[in-house]
Amino acid sequence: MDEEVEILIVEDNATDLEMTLRALKRQNVGNRILALRDGAEVLDYFFGNGHKRDNPLPRVILLDLKLPKVDGIDVLRKLKAEERTRRIPVVVLTSSTEESDRLASYDLGANSFVVKPVEFDAFSRAIADLGLYWLVVNRQP
Repeated sequence: MDEEVEILIVEDNATDLEMTLRALKRQNVGNRILALRDGAEVLDYFFGNGHKRDNPLPRVILLDLKLPKVDGIDVLRKLKAEERTRRIPVVVLTSSTEESDRLASYDLGANSFVVKPVEFDAFSRAIADLGLYWLVVNRQP
């Protein structure tokens, strides 16, 4: 894979993924988006079978916590533990309102924790704001 990735979305819920993609496209944010469906796919994308991969690093990762195969907390732990991936901003984008999930995410190095709004317009605005902030306003290392 040699195409630049701006946003890596890790989301197993097809409806949430579709709403996220639609919200980003509506705001003309993130022409280069890669969507992965579970934590194992994320770890394979970056690390393969224990070997570092040369896939392009995204400018931001939108990471759901409740994922099949490998949960988002374990994905975050691995991303932030590795030198190559630790500086990638990770926005936890989840339906979880559990304080333990929020604290664990920040303890492991998440850059932001956003609870997915239930209502579509609010969800769409939140995604558009995230995309604009991380791709336009924020200065990467």
